[in-house]
Amino acid sequence: MTTRLADLPLVASGKVREMYDLGDRLLMVASDRISTYDAVHPTPIPDKGKVLTGLSVFWFDRLGDIVPNHLLSYTDGVPDEARGRALAVRRLQMLPVECVVRGYITGSGWKEYQAAGEVCGIPLPAGLAESQQLPEPIFTPATKAQEGDHDENVSFDTAAEIIGDRALAERLRDVSIALYEAGAEHARSRGIILADTKFEFGLDADGTLTLGDEVLTPDSSRFWPADRYEVGRGQPSFDKQFVRDWASSTGWDRTPPAPAIPDEVVGQTSEKYRQAYELIAGEPFAAWQQRTAPA
Repeated sequence: MTTRLADLPLVASGKVREMYDLGDRLLMVASDRISTYDAVHPTPIPDKGKVLTGLSVFWFDRLGDIVPNHLLSYTDGVPDEARGRALAVRRLQMLPVECVVRGYITGSGWKEYQAAGEVCGIPLPAGLAESQQLPEPIFTPATKAQEGDHDENVSFDTAAEIIGDRALAERLRDVSIALYEAGAEHARSRGIILADTKFEFGLDADGTLTLGDEVLTPDSSRFWPADRYEVGRGQPSFDKQFVRDWASSTGWDRTPPAPAIPDEVVGQTSEKYRQAYELIAGEPFAAWQQRTAPA
């Protein structure tokens, strides 16, 4: 559940990751913690952190021509005990919004649409059904919540005010949609629908917009099996929606502390994460583990 590295100064600890000081770089370590509704459950999901890390490496490499990213290495400077779940990354000044792109109407976006016919101030066509593909992907930013608080969807204008630079907000929107479209095209070729996702960006020491955190993982995205897709209902998924659905069924009121997850749900969730890696990366999950094993 924790990834304490005794020899490195801890910079920050979030819902899933710890950040350590490597001098001019940072070490970003993904734990096996899982959160739903912005609360961390006390039960780890085996291999989850390694899946998030391996998939992020895959996407950082594949999408690097769209925008620079913070990845420096998944081996050099990474302690043996963190190999496979840790990345050496550039230091960034992170921007204070989450960049969400939706290609399908589901989740909180579906609830907003049912109530007002729009999402984050963007009017949508009348008569859409749950899980239906949108005419084109939409950028629906959100505030960043502290642990125990909830992210809040906001309009583009509000996001621009939070960032304090409208031109930068427009750049975030355009880059986020380009990343989503490239990711969705590859995922579809692998039998997966990328319903929506979130990105996080920062500015490097030169002020260059840089993709940070994780990218297109089961924690930050909704992945649906294309061969089981059916408009008008919720979809089976390769992401943590499986745990969200279980958590909702327990009667938990979504305030901390989050409930412990039963063994059956843990096992199925761990398997879904590994399946997501193998389908998207096109290789066995064991290949990532072998590449990152200590020498």
